[in-house]
Amino acid sequence: MGMPWHQSLRIARYLMVQKLRRRSKFPLIVELEPLFACNLSCPGCGKIQHPASVLKQRMPVEQAVAAIEECGAPMVSIAGGEPLMHPDIDTMVNEFVRRKKYVFLCTNAALLRRKIDKLDLKPSRYFAFAIHVDGLRERHDAAVDKEGVFDEVIEAIAELKKRGFRVTTNTTVFNTDTPQTLTEVLDFLNDEIEVDQMMVSPAYAYEKAPDQEHFLGVQETRELFRKAFSGGNRKRWRLNHSPLFLDFLEGKVDFECTAWGVPSYSLFGWQKPCYLMSDGYARTYAELVETTDWDAYGRGRDPRCANCMAHCGYEPTAVLATLGSLKESLRAARGL
Repeated sequence: MGMPWHQSLRIARYLMVQKLRRRSKFPLIVELEPLFACNLSCPGCGKIQHPASVLKQRMPVEQAVAAIEECGAPMVSIAGGEPLMHPDIDTMVNEFVRRKKYVFLCTNAALLRRKIDKLDLKPSRYFAFAIHVDGLRERHDAAVDKEGVFDEVIEAIAELKKRGFRVTTNTTVFNTDTPQTLTEVLDFLNDEIEVDQMMVSPAYAYEKAPDQEHFLGVQETRELFRKAFSGGNRKRWRLNHSPLFLDFLEGKVDFECTAWGVPSYSLFGWQKPCYLMSDGYARTYAELVETTDWDAYGRGRDPRCANCMAHCGYEPTAVLATLGSLKESLRAARGL
């Protein structure tokens, strides 16, 4: 099961317009980071390793809106850091929703219940919370390096669902995971908590992450997902991915990275070449596309890309391959 029909049709129309305009590179969704500060210190993330002067900065709403308007992306994933620490995060979300952008507010949810009544946010077909859940209680609390966060996350999800919000989750997979632990958390989210949709992604070895020992290799990733998806799980789970990307995770197909499809815009500008690596910044998306040597990146080209199978690089490739094939488009429509 992929994205909702109205969203799928909107993205298909957007891709058709790009083809008619003969644009070879364009964004599907922007990873927007309006701050780097966070209330947690996850060992697998390097975002809070920035200097204190950077962690204090907050991107103005006008700057964020201008960046999304300039690139024209139909979807925005607001991350960080922890976006709920931004004083104008609700205004930012509402500005994007008003422009009919599909917005995913990525949060660890530890602050959510305390802040929800102070936020001017309403349920909308264009808006969803994307909550990080990296395992059941013990595994998740270890991933965020703080006890009690898992229970708070589950309470927050229940509160959001009661208020009518669309709730999705994002689960990052490390080499400490097994097919069983991944199956357990996705079963829990899908069947017991009943979130609307779920995303999964192999962890990427952030250069500044304190923990550098628990990132998956390509073969490990393929074996883990192949086993976790067996027995009908893949079809049963409400996964917010294209079938071809799930094939990619299992090793049934291989793709080139399409980093320009999910660009990252932060306090520093447009990040080269992607959300996961930092080889400089551009002022505009057009400059990012024109000045980045895209052929220098990818497996077999840059050693930093050797084990990357993250959705921010390969999901757009899978989406483009799907739209370029009638067979795959019908398959995606059936959720197979």
